[in-house]
Amino acid sequence: MLAASVMCMRRPHENVATVLVDPRVLGDIEIQLMALDMPLWRVCAAPIAKDGQRLAFQIRHKLLMSKRGEWDCAKHWVPVWVGFGSTWAFPGEPVPWPAHKALWTVLEGHADRVRYNKRLGGIPRIPRLREAC
Repeated sequence: MLAASVMCMRRPHENVATVLVDPRVLGDIEIQLMALDMPLWRVCAAPIAKDGQRLAFQIRHKLLMSKRGEWDCAKHWVPVWVGFGSTWAFPGEPVPWPAHKALWTVLEGHADRVRYNKRLGGIPRIPRLREAC
């Protein structure tokens, strides 16, 4: 019984929103999110991506194709992952709803410059600067 439950355990992961961001506002959005303890990683430069440029292309392409032309304005935008810092996320616990609300509120404030599906996904854990030191 124990072996079966160990085999089905989910690997540690980051809960993230995947967002396409217009590069002209990327810095502004990143600063807003940092102030809320929500780190933003450009997919192309994320330390977990072996071939970040390729992964960024694939994510952008998948998001654009899923909207069948509705998001064509974002074809040159930057795919990013937005996570939740220690203020919001506790190991093994779901991300609390106030964190979701705070994230969606920031993104809605830039609605003409971001595209995203209003849900979280999981990616392998990304080391934080304070953890790497």
